[in-house]
Order: sequence, then structure tokens, then C-alpha cells
Amino acid sequence: MSIELVTVAGDELANHTEDLARLRIQVFREYPYLYDGSEDYEKHYLQTYLASGNAMAVLAIDHELPVHQRVVGASTGVPMADETDEFRAPFEQAGIDTERLFYCGESVLLPEYRGHGLYKGFFAGREQYVRQLGGFDHSCFCGVVRPDNHPLRPAGFEPLDPVWCHFGYQPRPDLMTSYPWKDIDEDAETDHPMMFWLKAL
Repeated sequence: MSIELVTVAGDELANHTEDLARLRIQVFREYPYLYDGSEDYEKHYLQTYLASGNAMAVLAIDHELPVHQRVVGASTGVPMADETDEFRAPFEQAGIDTERLFYCGESVLLPEYRGHGLYKGFFAGREQYVRQLGGFDHSCFCGVVRPDNHPLRPAGFEPLDPVWCHFGYQPRPDLMTSYPWKDIDEDAETDHPMMFWLKAL
């Protein structure tokens, strides 16, 4: 499998919003997010990244596919100071300087491309970008918290917690937020608890 990882930011990032929306809608439909995505929701969500001068994405590109399908994975990030209130609030309340915190957004990869080291490349690419940007002490991301007995939890589901710990991120149950989206088994948007993970750079 020959996949190119490319980091984009600024205007280059803006050229890939349709790719990001397509991947988020497809991948986050899986458990544990169960996201029933829409283009309108994606436009609203991605506006945060477009409004920041320092947002970025690591793109996984399969050049053997048609142009509109070549981006098969993406891993995004934006300075926490440019994020929405929902994401900044837990850190501000804890007295953590959001100006020195970089928020790693989603890492989404189509199923057939998993297991080939691309996820590792996503994390490395984001952290390299953050270090080059300068001025950040920590990077972080957050993940949805689902109960173990959730009715749509697949048999044999393996959380990514050990993988995240392997990459140096530590869970912070004291730093929680919530974010709304519509689940595939629900009729309307609901808030979902999200826990942050931190890594010192």
C-alpha cells in the first residue's frame, strides 16, 4: 500500500473541506461516535478551522483513486485559543493557558487503510506541525465517553485508549466537555460527554 501523507494549512486546508466532511460523515458513523452526519453540520463544524490562521490537517492520499476520492484519511488540529467555548471552557476553568495548548481534532481513516501505520503518521505529523509553529507546551484531543453497556456497542469492540497512551497521551477525567450531534439511532441532536487527553510537548 503506497499512501502519501501530506500536511496542509491555510488556503490549502480550505481546499479540502469537502474531503474532511466526507470522511467525518463516513468514519464517525461507526461506534463509538454513531454520528448521523449532514453537510450543514459539517460546514458549521469546519468553520472553526477555516477561521483560524493556524489550523492544519495531515491528509492520507491514495493517488491510484479518482481525484474526488483520493483523500482516504485525515487528522486535523487547531490552536485551542481558536476553538469554540465548549472546548476551551474546561481548561480555562482549570487555570490552564489555552494560548499554549494545541487541540488535535479528529483522526479519520477509511477501514481498508487501517493497520498500516498511517495512524502513527497522523500523530507524528500533527506534533511536527505544532513544534514548527512554536509557542505550545501541550497538545490534546478529546474522545466521546460511552457506557460499556451501550446497545450499539459492537461485540469485540476495542477502545483506542492503549494506542493513545502509547503515543504519550494521558486521560484527564478532570477535563470534560460536551458536544452535540445526532446519533444514528436518535431523532434529534443530543449532548455527548467528551474527555480530554493531554501530552506535554
